[in-house]
Order: sequence, then structure tokens, then C-alpha cells
Amino acid sequence: MWKAIASNALTLFIVILFLLGGIVAWGSREYSAEGPLETAICLRVPAGSNMRRVRDDLAEQGAISSPMVYGIASDYTEKDAQLKAGAFLIPAGASMEEILDIVTRGGQSTCGTEIVYRVGLGRLLAEVRALDPETNRFVELAEWDPGVEPEAPEAYAEVRAAADTRYRIALAEGLTSWQVVEGLNAVEVLEGPVTEIPAEGTLAPDSYEVVPGDTVESVLGRMESAQAAILAEAWAERRDGLPIETPEEALILASIVEKETGVPEERPLVASVFENRLRQGMRLQTDPTVIYGVTEGRGVLGRGLRQSELRGETPYNTYVIDGLPPTPIANPGRLAIEAVLNPAESDYLFFVADGTGGHAFAETLDEHNENVARWRQIEAESGGQ
Repeated sequence: MWKAIASNALTLFIVILFLLGGIVAWGSREYSAEGPLETAICLRVPAGSNMRRVRDDLAEQGAISSPMVYGIASDYTEKDAQLKAGAFLIPAGASMEEILDIVTRGGQSTCGTEIVYRVGLGRLLAEVRALDPETNRFVELAEWDPGVEPEAPEAYAEVRAAADTRYRIALAEGLTSWQVVEGLNAVEVLEGPVTEIPAEGTLAPDSYEVVPGDTVESVLGRMESAQAAILAEAWAERRDGLPIETPEEALILASIVEKETGVPEERPLVASVFENRLRQGMRLQTDPTVIYGVTEGRGVLGRGLRQSELRGETPYNTYVIDGLPPTPIANPGRLAIEAVLNPAESDYLFFVADGTGGHAFAETLDEHNENVARWRQIEAESGGQ
């Protein structure tokens, strides 16, 4: 009798194990399988929320097939405590595993409405835009130039008042440190305007997410850390035989390349021109350095250079001095830094605008003079229209 009871108990235990194994296997498949969401959604996770509320919201919007599996998985993987507040783009067909990763990965919102403060040359532009989850593209809702329009548009005020609005600051490449500081000081969501200007060239132009109450100093610190990392990485991967001896010299030349061309594909060629000149002991003869010597990086010159300025002996007049100026003349982006440390292979010594937004390059002075003549003809024809 006892043998029969033991045998039946063992059989029941094995059946239960098989059932549990089947349930676990089913749950695992459900967790990683393609989800039921037919179109992308923007999932909003308010501050102070928890994974249970997120699970219920996902279920209500039809994004998960089993709230129970989602809840068990979030608990088992110990991701409950990693939930971040924000607005997150959940793509169509996202699995529960992918969704759980999205809402716990990094805390930076990936959809919803945002205000982008674009800091450019002498201008701060506030752009209000929203991400359309179905197209994954931003739609512009309003644009505001605080320096021109005294009052913000209604759409800006509404989005600014919303609790889940995201904020980003986009800084153009080639701004001077003074221009960066002036721009950041004018961004109303940042606190603690600064007066001390960081060293020229040490700020990485990029897009930085911020929250109201962040300080100008904290954003500048992030920019400095980013630029140091970019320069160190590019320097470690530099080409052999460059006429540049230190990372600081690379940063100086990169700032000149940044100011000379706005065409990304041209930067390695422009860098090769200046490096070929350095090798041959030729002066760089570049207008942006002269302009920096006149303005000291504070504002835009707003006119052409005078002959007296081109002949004036300043540390930044590369028509007069040999080699590089003493400091960068702007804050170069990653592409300009990489172009200087891995330039194109060329014998070019000259370049001039070609009328298309790019430049015509030449190896000899005669070729360059021909290119200059063509450019002057284009300027004359353009001025006559």
C-alpha cells in the first residue's frame, strides 16, 4: 500500500514538474516573442510611477500579450527598481523583453514633445516639436527666436508648462567658447549663468539633453568631458608622419578646418592642404584666424577683412606668422578633429570657393590663380543679378 502511495506521489510530482516546465517554456516564449502592437506608441512613465502601473498601461494599449508574464519577468530580472521616468517610443511588434529594456535602459526619453534650443552664430532658436510614433519622425509645432520676438508663441508656452516635456540644447560646430557661453546663458531652462569663458576649442559641439534646473556650468562640464574624450580617441588612432606634435596642435588645426568648410566630405582635403603647407614651411594664410584675432572670438565680424587687418601683426594672423596660431579659433566637431588626424592623401596647397558651397583645390599657384579668377567671375555675375 505504501509503495502504491509513494509511486502515485512520485508520478504526480513528475507531472507537476512537466507542467511547470511547460508553463516556464511558454512564458519564456511569450516574453521574447513578437508583441501584439500593430502601430508604434509613445509610452509615458511619470515620475514616481512603478512597474505595475506601466504593465497595466501597456496592457490597456495592447502592447503586451500577458501582463502576468511581463510582471513576473520584471520581478525575476530585478528591473523593477530600474524603471525610468520619461516618454518612450515602443515600436510596433516589440516583445515584452524589448519593452522592458526600453523603459529601464537609460532614462533618456525617446518620444513625446520636446523643445530644442539651437545655439548658432549670434542666434538662439527655440524649436517645439513632437515625435509621430507611426513615422518615427519629428513634426515641428512652433519656432521662436527670443532675440527677435518678445513673446513666445502659444504652442511654446503650452509645451513649456507640461511636466513631461523634454529639453535639448543643440550647439553648432565652429562656435567660439564665448558664443557657446552666451547661448547657454540665454536658455531659460538653465540656471546659474556664468561669466568665465572655457578655453577655446575644449567644448564639443553636439546635442545635449537637459532638464529644467540644470546649470550652465554643468552643461559646459559635459561638453568639456566629451571633447577631451573625442580628442583622446582620435589622437590614439592618428596617422603616422603628421606635421602635428601634440593633441593641442591637432585641436588648433581642427578649429581652422572647421571654420574653412561646412562640407563634411571636404574636411579631410582641407586638412591635407594645411598639413602640406606645414610640411613645406608655408604660411597657412587663412582668413578665419585673422578674424579671430580681430574679434577675439566675441561675436561675428559682420564685414570683410580690411587690408590693414590682413597685414597686421597679431598672434592669429597666419598671413604674417609661421605655423599655427597659439590657440584654437573655435570649437571643432568630431569630424574636423578626425580629418586633421587622418587627412586625405593629396599634393594640394591651395583652395578657393567654387560657387557651389564647396571649394576648388589646386597643387600649383598657377592652377590656384585660375580657380580664383573663376570664383571672382562667379561673384561678379552673382552680384549683378
